[in-house]
Amino acid sequence: MRRHSVGAIVGAVVPTAVVVDDHPAFRRMARRLLIAAGYEVVGEASDIREARQQVVDAQPALVLLDVLLPDGNGIDLADELTDEGRIILLTSSRTAEELGPELGAKTFVTKSELSLQYLAGLRNQ
Repeated sequence: MRRHSVGAIVGAVVPTAVVVDDHPAFRRMARRLLIAAGYEVVGEASDIREARQQVVDAQPALVLLDVLLPDGNGIDLADELTDEGRIILLTSSRTAEELGPELGAKTFVTKSELSLQYLAGLRNQ
């Protein structure tokens, strides 16, 4: 069961999110975008170990997960966490074509494409 919190409006369900990236500035920017898109950010992590714990503990509806982390590969972690909410893989240096078969059917977006409109659209799917 996905964890959701009660929003300021009675009866409103606010989807939760965890941001996983090793760059604090990107995590801050992603947090602001998620909040603006109507998410409650319930966790942040800078590496695979922290991410695994945050996601399992928080059971968010959405995980923004960097592909390249200091202690491992975000794609492998996404495979491990398949039952832990919707996972969006992020990268700034590689394209979907370069990642190719590693991605499989996973959702992928470049960090430069991450926007309020993109995140708000996820809520409506």
